[in-house]
Amino acid sequence: MTAADAALVQALPALAFQVMLVLARIGGAVMLLPGLGEAALPPMVRAAIAVAFTALLFPLLLPSLPAAPSGVFQTFAMLGAELANGLWLGWLARLVVLSLSMGGEVIAAMLGLTNVLVPDAALGPGTPALGQLFGIAAAALVLASGLYAIPLTALVQSYHLIPPGNLLPAADSTRVAVQAVGASFALAVRIGGPFLLASIVWQIGLGLASRLVPQVPIYFVSLPGQILGGFVLLAGLAATLSALWVEQIRQGFSLLPGLH
Repeated sequence: MTAADAALVQALPALAFQVMLVLARIGGAVMLLPGLGEAALPPMVRAAIAVAFTALLFPLLLPSLPAAPSGVFQTFAMLGAELANGLWLGWLARLVVLSLSMGGEVIAAMLGLTNVLVPDAALGPGTPALGQLFGIAAAALVLASGLYAIPLTALVQSYHLIPPGNLLPAADSTRVAVQAVGASFALAVRIGGPFLLASIVWQIGLGLASRLVPQVPIYFVSLPGQILGGFVLLAGLAATLSALWVEQIRQGFSLLPGLH
Protein backbone atom coordinates (compact mmCIF):
# COMPACT_ATOMS: atom_id res chain seq x y z
CA MET A 1 0.00 0.00 0.00
CA THR A 2 1.42 3.35 -1.04
CA ALA A 3 1.44 6.46 1.13
CA ALA A 4 -1.39 7.98 -0.95
CA ASP A 5 -3.53 4.87 -0.45
CA ALA A 6 -2.87 4.93 3.28
CA ALA A 7 -3.82 8.61 3.48
CA LEU A 8 -7.04 7.90 1.55
CA VAL A 9 -8.00 5.03 3.87
CA GLN A 10 -7.30 7.23 6.88
CA ALA A 11 -9.51 10.01 5.46
CA LEU A 12 -12.45 7.73 4.60
CA PRO A 13 -14.27 8.03 7.98
CA ALA A 14 -14.20 11.83 7.81
CA LEU A 15 -15.37 11.79 4.18
CA ALA A 16 -18.18 9.36 5.04
CA PHE A 17 -19.39 11.70 7.80
CA GLN A 18 -19.33 14.69 5.44
CA VAL A 19 -21.24 12.77 2.76
CA MET A 20 -23.90 11.79 5.31
CA LEU A 21 -24.07 15.40 6.47
CA VAL A 22 -24.89 16.60 2.96
CA LEU A 23 -27.23 13.67 2.30
CA ALA A 24 -29.20 14.41 5.49
CA ARG A 25 -30.18 17.92 4.40
CA ILE A 26 -30.74 17.07 0.75
CA GLY A 27 -32.61 13.86 1.57
CA GLY A 28 -34.88 15.64 4.05
CA ALA A 29 -35.71 18.30 1.48
CA VAL A 30 -36.29 15.84 -1.39
CA MET A 31 -38.80 13.97 0.78
CA LEU A 32 -41.08 17.04 0.67
CA LEU A 33 -40.08 19.14 -2.34
CA PRO A 34 -42.97 19.61 -4.79
CA GLY A 35 -42.63 17.63 -7.98
CA LEU A 36 -39.68 15.58 -6.70
CA GLY A 37 -41.03 14.41 -3.36
CA GLU A 38 -44.54 13.38 -4.34
CA ALA A 39 -45.99 10.51 -2.35
CA ALA A 40 -46.92 8.78 -5.62
CA LEU A 41 -43.24 8.36 -6.48
CA PRO A 42 -41.68 5.09 -5.24
CA PRO A 43 -39.35 5.59 -2.24
CA MET A 44 -36.45 4.15 -4.21
CA VAL A 45 -36.86 6.84 -6.87
CA ARG A 46 -36.85 9.63 -4.28
CA ALA A 47 -33.83 8.08 -2.59
CA ALA A 48 -32.02 7.92 -5.95
CA ILE A 49 -32.80 11.61 -6.56
CA ALA A 50 -31.38 12.53 -3.14
CA VAL A 51 -28.22 10.47 -3.71
CA ALA A 52 -27.74 12.00 -7.18
CA PHE A 53 -28.02 15.56 -5.84
CA THR A 54 -25.64 14.69 -3.02
CA ALA A 55 -23.08 13.39 -5.51
CA LEU A 56 -23.39 16.58 -7.56
CA LEU A 57 -23.15 19.03 -4.65
CA PHE A 58 -20.63 17.28 -2.42
CA PRO A 59 -17.52 18.45 -4.33
CA LEU A 60 -18.79 22.05 -4.26
CA LEU A 61 -19.67 21.95 -0.54
CA LEU A 62 -16.60 20.04 0.60
CA PRO A 63 -14.51 23.12 1.54
CA SER A 64 -17.27 24.40 3.86
CA LEU A 65 -18.08 21.08 5.53
CA PRO A 66 -16.94 20.62 9.14
CA ALA A 67 -14.63 17.84 10.22
CA ALA A 68 -16.04 14.74 11.86
CA PRO A 69 -16.61 15.29 15.59
CA SER A 70 -14.98 13.05 18.14
CA GLY A 71 -18.14 12.20 20.12
CA VAL A 72 -21.01 9.99 18.98
CA PHE A 73 -23.65 12.30 20.49
CA GLN A 74 -22.28 15.33 18.63
CA THR A 75 -22.22 13.33 15.40
CA PHE A 76 -25.91 12.42 15.66
CA ALA A 77 -26.77 15.95 16.76
CA MET A 78 -25.19 17.44 13.64
CA LEU A 79 -26.88 14.87 11.38
CA GLY A 80 -30.22 15.54 13.08
CA ALA A 81 -29.79 19.28 12.62
CA GLU A 82 -29.10 18.82 8.91
CA LEU A 83 -32.14 16.56 8.53
CA ALA A 84 -34.31 19.15 10.29
CA ASN A 85 -32.97 21.90 8.01
CA GLY A 86 -33.80 19.88 4.90
CA LEU A 87 -37.28 18.98 6.12
CA TRP A 88 -37.96 22.62 6.98
CA LEU A 89 -36.93 23.88 3.55
CA GLY A 90 -38.89 21.14 1.78
CA TRP A 91 -41.95 21.76 3.94
CA LEU A 92 -41.95 25.48 3.16
CA ALA A 93 -41.91 24.76 -0.58
CA ARG A 94 -44.56 22.04 -0.19
CA LEU A 95 -46.80 24.33 1.86
CA VAL A 96 -46.99 26.90 -0.93
CA VAL A 97 -47.90 24.24 -3.49
CA LEU A 98 -50.61 22.75 -1.24
CA SER A 99 -52.65 25.90 -1.86
CA LEU A 100 -53.97 24.37 -5.09
CA SER A 101 -55.16 21.23 -3.29
CA MET A 102 -56.79 23.36 -0.59
CA GLY A 103 -58.40 25.49 -3.30
CA GLY A 104 -59.73 22.27 -4.83
CA GLU A 105 -61.27 21.37 -1.48
CA VAL A 106 -62.98 24.77 -1.35
CA ILE A 107 -64.32 24.26 -4.87
CA ALA A 108 -65.49 20.74 -4.02
CA ALA A 109 -67.35 22.07 -1.00
CA MET A 110 -69.04 24.70 -3.14
CA LEU A 111 -70.02 22.07 -5.74
CA GLY A 112 -71.49 19.72 -3.15
CA LEU A 113 -68.84 17.02 -3.71
CA THR A 114 -67.46 16.88 -0.19
CA ASN A 115 -69.11 13.51 0.54
CA VAL A 116 -66.99 11.84 -2.18
CA LEU A 117 -64.11 10.94 0.15
CA VAL A 118 -60.79 9.62 -1.16
CA PRO A 119 -57.76 9.26 1.16
CA ASP A 120 -54.90 11.53 0.13
CA ALA A 121 -51.27 10.97 1.14
CA ALA A 122 -50.55 14.71 1.46
CA LEU A 123 -53.75 16.03 3.03
CA GLY A 124 -54.92 12.89 4.83
CA PRO A 125 -58.23 11.01 4.77
CA GLY A 126 -61.44 12.86 4.09
CA THR A 127 -60.01 14.68 1.07
CA PRO A 128 -62.50 15.23 -1.77
CA ALA A 129 -61.60 13.65 -5.09
CA LEU A 130 -61.45 17.11 -6.67
CA GLY A 131 -58.87 18.19 -4.10
CA GLN A 132 -56.77 15.13 -4.92
CA LEU A 133 -57.07 15.91 -8.64
CA PHE A 134 -55.85 19.44 -7.99
CA GLY A 135 -52.92 18.00 -6.04
CA ILE A 136 -51.89 15.96 -9.09
CA ALA A 137 -52.31 19.06 -11.25
CA ALA A 138 -50.07 21.04 -8.87
CA ALA A 139 -47.22 18.55 -9.27
CA ALA A 140 -47.67 18.54 -13.06
CA LEU A 141 -47.64 22.35 -13.23
CA VAL A 142 -44.53 22.60 -11.06
CA LEU A 143 -42.65 20.14 -13.28
CA ALA A 144 -43.97 21.49 -16.60
CA SER A 145 -43.22 25.14 -15.77
CA GLY A 146 -39.75 24.48 -14.38
CA LEU A 147 -40.67 25.89 -10.96
CA TYR A 148 -39.01 22.93 -9.25
CA ALA A 149 -35.63 24.54 -9.96
CA ILE A 150 -36.31 27.45 -7.60
CA PRO A 151 -36.58 25.34 -4.39
CA LEU A 152 -33.51 23.39 -5.50
CA THR A 153 -31.61 26.67 -5.85
CA ALA A 154 -32.82 27.69 -2.39
CA LEU A 155 -31.61 24.36 -1.04
CA VAL A 156 -28.12 24.95 -2.45
CA GLN A 157 -28.04 28.56 -1.25
CA SER A 158 -29.19 27.48 2.21
CA TYR A 159 -25.65 26.33 2.93
CA HIS A 160 -24.63 29.99 2.96
CA LEU A 161 -27.53 30.83 5.29
CA ILE A 162 -27.24 27.84 7.63
CA PRO A 163 -23.72 26.43 7.97
CA PRO A 164 -23.53 22.63 7.77
CA GLY A 165 -24.07 20.97 11.12
CA ASN A 166 -25.95 23.91 12.63
CA LEU A 167 -29.67 24.08 13.35
CA LEU A 168 -31.77 26.79 11.75
CA PRO A 169 -32.62 29.81 13.97
CA ALA A 170 -35.88 29.10 15.81
CA ALA A 171 -37.19 32.69 15.77
CA ASP A 172 -36.62 33.23 12.05
CA SER A 173 -38.00 29.82 11.11
CA THR A 174 -41.19 30.42 13.10
CA ARG A 175 -41.77 33.78 11.43
CA VAL A 176 -41.18 32.35 7.96
CA ALA A 177 -43.47 29.37 8.68
CA VAL A 178 -46.32 31.61 9.88
CA GLN A 179 -46.02 33.78 6.77
CA ALA A 180 -45.97 30.72 4.50
CA VAL A 181 -49.09 29.25 6.13
CA GLY A 182 -50.96 32.55 5.77
CA ALA A 183 -49.91 32.98 2.14
CA SER A 184 -50.92 29.42 1.28
CA PHE A 185 -54.39 29.76 2.78
CA ALA A 186 -54.86 33.17 1.16
CA LEU A 187 -53.99 31.75 -2.27
CA ALA A 188 -56.36 28.80 -1.71
CA VAL A 189 -59.20 31.23 -0.94
CA ARG A 190 -58.37 33.26 -4.06
CA ILE A 191 -58.54 30.12 -6.19
CA GLY A 192 -61.88 29.12 -4.72
CA GLY A 193 -63.22 32.70 -4.61
CA PRO A 194 -65.28 32.63 -7.83
CA PHE A 195 -66.93 29.38 -6.77
CA LEU A 196 -67.57 30.73 -3.29
CA LEU A 197 -69.32 33.76 -4.76
CA ALA A 198 -71.33 31.62 -7.19
CA SER A 199 -72.32 29.29 -4.34
CA ILE A 200 -73.58 32.21 -2.25
CA VAL A 201 -75.73 33.44 -5.13
CA TRP A 202 -76.93 29.89 -5.78
CA GLN A 203 -77.89 29.29 -2.15
CA ILE A 204 -79.77 32.58 -1.98
CA GLY A 205 -81.72 31.52 -5.07
CA LEU A 206 -82.47 28.12 -3.51
CA GLY A 207 -83.67 29.79 -0.33
CA LEU A 208 -86.08 31.96 -2.29
CA ALA A 209 -87.25 28.97 -4.31
CA SER A 210 -87.90 26.91 -1.18
CA ARG A 211 -90.05 29.72 0.17
CA LEU A 212 -92.01 30.06 -3.04
CA VAL A 213 -92.44 26.31 -3.63
CA PRO A 214 -92.15 24.60 -0.23
CA GLN A 215 -93.58 21.30 -1.54
CA VAL A 216 -90.58 20.67 -3.83
CA PRO A 217 -87.46 19.03 -2.29
CA ILE A 218 -85.17 21.82 -3.41
CA TYR A 219 -81.90 20.19 -2.28
CA PHE A 220 -82.35 16.98 -4.29
CA VAL A 221 -83.70 18.81 -7.32
CA SER A 222 -80.96 21.45 -7.38
CA LEU A 223 -77.91 19.32 -6.60
CA PRO A 224 -77.35 18.02 -10.18
CA GLY A 225 -77.61 21.57 -11.51
CA GLN A 226 -75.22 22.81 -8.83
CA ILE A 227 -72.61 20.18 -9.77
CA LEU A 228 -73.06 20.71 -13.51
CA GLY A 229 -72.88 24.49 -13.21
CA GLY A 230 -69.80 24.22 -11.02
CA PHE A 231 -67.97 22.07 -13.55
CA VAL A 232 -68.92 24.45 -16.36
CA LEU A 233 -67.52 27.35 -14.32
CA LEU A 234 -64.41 25.33 -13.54
CA ALA A 235 -63.87 24.55 -17.23
CA GLY A 236 -64.17 28.24 -18.08
CA LEU A 237 -61.76 29.39 -15.37
CA ALA A 238 -59.24 26.53 -15.42
CA ALA A 239 -56.69 28.28 -17.64
CA THR A 240 -56.95 31.57 -15.74
CA LEU A 241 -56.67 29.88 -12.34
CA SER A 242 -53.67 27.83 -13.50
CA ALA A 243 -51.84 30.93 -14.76
CA LEU A 244 -52.64 32.79 -11.54
CA TRP A 245 -51.45 29.90 -9.41
CA VAL A 246 -48.18 29.45 -11.32
CA GLU A 247 -47.37 33.15 -11.00
CA GLN A 248 -48.17 33.19 -7.28
CA ILE A 249 -46.11 30.04 -6.72
CA ARG A 250 -43.19 31.63 -8.53
CA GLN A 251 -43.40 34.62 -6.19
CA GLY A 252 -43.78 32.38 -3.17
CA PHE A 253 -40.76 30.28 -4.12
CA SER A 254 -38.69 33.44 -4.58
CA LEU A 255 -39.18 34.18 -0.86
CA LEU A 256 -37.70 30.88 0.28
CA PRO A 257 -34.77 31.23 2.70
CA GLY A 258 -31.48 31.47 0.87
CA LEU A 259 -32.85 33.30 -2.18
CA HIS A 260 -32.97 36.78 -0.65
